[in-house]
Amino acid sequence: MSATRIASIETFVVNYATHGWFKFFQSPTGGAGDRPSVVIKMTTDTGVIGWGQSVPAHRWSYETLESVQTTIANYLTPVLIGLDPFDDDAIRAAMKGVVANSFSTGQPICKAGIDLALFDLTGKLLGQTAAQRWQRKGVESISLSWTLNPRSLDEIETQIAEATGRGYEHFNLKIAPNIKFDLEACQLIRKLVPKAFLWVDANGGYDEAAAMQVAPKLADLGIPVFEQPLPANRLTGYQRLKKQGALPILMDEGIVSHVELEEFIQLGCIDGIAIKVARGGGITEARRQIEIIENAGLIWLGSGLTDPDISLAASLLLYGAYGLKTAAALNGPQYLPNSILEKPFATSGGRIAVPTGIGLSVEIDEGKVKV
Repeated sequence: MSATRIASIETFVVNYATHGWFKFFQSPTGGAGDRPSVVIKMTTDTGVIGWGQSVPAHRWSYETLESVQTTIANYLTPVLIGLDPFDDDAIRAAMKGVVANSFSTGQPICKAGIDLALFDLTGKLLGQTAAQRWQRKGVESISLSWTLNPRSLDEIETQIAEATGRGYEHFNLKIAPNIKFDLEACQLIRKLVPKAFLWVDANGGYDEAAAMQVAPKLADLGIPVFEQPLPANRLTGYQRLKKQGALPILMDEGIVSHVELEEFIQLGCIDGIAIKVARGGGITEARRQIEIIENAGLIWLGSGLTDPDISLAASLLLYGAYGLKTAAALNGPQYLPNSILEKPFATSGGRIAVPTGIGLSVEIDEGKVKV
């Protein structure tokens, strides 16, 4: 424990303009929308600042920009002020006590922003990088996967050309519920980029019968993994898909904390998980999930919620430290052209460098935050 205390928590809305169309960022009326986020500035009584970021996506999760703002301002901030930023048990208990669990962690995307601010803050107080705190060497850069989100087969070649023009070699494809379209899309992508690591993500869009039908056909096309084929609550369906064995079955939306991850492993529902720092309450919880998966000898892939800036930094630090072996579906650099960082992240040859500074290794241009 330390003598340092959390003195203030401020939030700022930052809406990032998007480049290209992505189904999760349509406006409520269906038009192209921004990528909303809430930036969090946490300050200690000694003036040290930690930065965090919550990245809600209302078409993907029930959490919205407004719910994140009001939850932090009206519920989390009052119970966190005065706590020791190093007292993880007290902080987790305070947040859970004021915003209760649903099936799993209540408002995990919101709480992820607080966790990132705490990680940045405590890293600065310790004067340590993430790799030093975790005593892991990891890798210096991460290969990125380009998200294919076609509305027609005619769009695929153009999307792949844009990706390869920027040096990307690997792809993830949004599928479901149209089996015929999905298989034709996979066939075309395989023809255009035969050596790419190509994984499919249904975002829970199939029913069990469709998923059982399509899985062997995807396997025949050389697809290595099948992410979130069913809605998150169809556990017996996941058991039967895993038993079918056509493809490794990965969950995403269905896993928010390590508690249900451990349960789903024991129940024989999954072969692995697509990790998301933003989905699971932050970098602390996501790291725990990776260690559970690795100890169980299962698969983990690196993913995200079109993370901008601070949230992207956290994902890069975690996946880099744990030596992610496949291309990460971190599509912030693909869809978000703007940044609030003093030194924005840049891709080169379809790769991105893992940050090396203390805390989350981000320097914020506060003028861009407070506009």
